[in-house]
Parts: sequence; C-alpha cells; structure tokens
Amino acid sequence: MERSNETLVREFVFLGFSSLAGLQRLLFITFLPLYLFTLGTNAIIISTIVLDRALHTPMYFFLAVLSCSETCYTFVIVPKMLVDLLAQKKTISFLGCAIQMFTFLFLGCSHSFLLAAMGYDRYVAICNPLRYTELMGHRVCVGLVGAACACGFTIAQIITSMIFHLPFHSSNQLHHYFCDIAPVLKVASHHSRLSQLVIFMIGVLVLVIPLLLILISYIRIISAILKIPSSTGRYKAFSTCASHLIVVTVHYGCASFIYLRPKSSYSSSQDTLISVSYTILTPLFNPMIYSLRNKEFKSALRRVMGQTSYPIN
Repeated sequence: MERSNETLVREFVFLGFSSLAGLQRLLFITFLPLYLFTLGTNAIIISTIVLDRALHTPMYFFLAVLSCSETCYTFVIVPKMLVDLLAQKKTISFLGCAIQMFTFLFLGCSHSFLLAAMGYDRYVAICNPLRYTELMGHRVCVGLVGAACACGFTIAQIITSMIFHLPFHSSNQLHHYFCDIAPVLKVASHHSRLSQLVIFMIGVLVLVIPLLLILISYIRIISAILKIPSSTGRYKAFSTCASHLIVVTVHYGCASFIYLRPKSSYSSSQDTLISVSYTILTPLFNPMIYSLRNKEFKSALRRVMGQTSYPIN
C-alpha cells in the first residue's frame, strides 16, 4: 500500500559535472580514449593468461579474474557517464539507478575480497613455497573467487534493498555522475539513523576486514622476506608483492575516503573527483602496474602474439 507513495520519483537527474558545463565535451574527448585503452589492455591480459599455459598459475588466475571484474565494473558506470557528457538531460530511471548501484556494489565489494584472496596467495607463495601447489590448487582458487563474489552479491543486495525501499518524494537531483550510496541517500525523503548505521557497518565489513587480512598476510610475508639471506632473493620476493600493494593502497584509500567518514563531511565535488580516480584512472593503471611491466607476462604476450601471427601448421 505504501509502495506507490515511496516511488513518486520515477527518475533521477545527474548533476555530477554540472559545474563544468563548458568543459563536458573536452571531458568526453579525454575520457573516451582512456576507457577504450582500459578495455583493450584488460582484454589483452585476459586473452594472454587464457592462451599461454605458462601463466596458468594461481597468481595469474586471480589477475585474470581481477581484470574481468574491472572491465565489468567500468562498463556499469563509464558508458553512461560518457553519453551524459554529450546529453542535455542526464537522467536514469528509478529501476535503472537501483540496478546500477547493485551491480557497482557487487563488483566493488567482490573486488575488495578478491584483493584479500590475492594477498593470501602471495603469503602462501613466499611463506610456504614447497606446499604452494598443494595449498593453492585449482579448487581452492575457484572457491576463493566464489566466496568473494558471494560476499559481494549478499552485501550489494542488502544495501540496495535498504536504500531503494526508502521514500523518494521531493528532489530527484543526484550531485554525482552515477548512483552511489551517499548522493542517493541524500535525496531520500526520510532515512533513519539505524539505516545509516547499518550501511556504515557494512562498509566497515567490506573494507576493514579484507584490509586487516591483507595486513596480517604482509606482516608474515615481510618477516619471511627478511630471513632470506641474499639481497637478490629478498628483492625478487618483494617485487612479486609490490604490484599488489600499490593496487591495494589505491583501492582501499579511495574507498575508505568516500565510505568510511561521517555524513557531515560529505562533499559532492570531492566525491566526484575521487570517483573519477577509481572508475577511470585506477582501472587504467592497474593493468600496467600488474602485467605490462611484468617480464614473465611480457614474454607470454610475445609468445601469444607470435602464435597468432604465424600459426604452426
């Protein structure tokens, strides 16, 4: 009976780049090549890992899943953003907004847990190298990815259901360029402190717990590396973790800034800027950080390109 009153708002209007009205075409020209480059590099990474048997290891399995996740993650947000940069009216339906938020949260939360799984993989590789194949078998890797996706799906479903069952009666203007949690909550006609607290606690669960697991893994990894007698061995061991550490720092740094702070410090302009970094720039740099500077991956890429260009009869 109350559902009809709760859905008086049939669509939302994005105002994320409204303050840059004169620069929106320039932003489109800037963001489109970056997005296409991101899609291309992730496609190269996934194809190379699938086609080259030398990369059929747990580390590259997780990397392929991460690249696939980031491709889907950007696809949920960036194409709509690019279209809106050229459109006069930047709208999204009520249902479309809910679907976008659910998919974005599902992929983002899964991403957090996947980074924790990759930290565990590095811990086993360095601290238990003789049992690495046994401890990180195919079933274990698939199980970790499945658990990350299940956690992401459950959390996204809870948060999206809580937010879109709130009444939306008055304003439908979102000071953002996609349906994120804070801007949608801000235009809800009424939301209790309990709903805010639950969403905040879920954010803590998604960000803090995986980060603590990663920190525990790296405390043990650093302890093991320091016991390696040769400096060359220490450097080689640490270099296998450096890329993961960089991505973890960027991902959790941006996400914590947006989702783990008091509502009173909410700033739409700051959130838009930070969101651009993790929806466009981070997926752009991650392939280069993880793969395109990796000697083993570059060798595999050359082999795959050679087989494709000169097929063996």
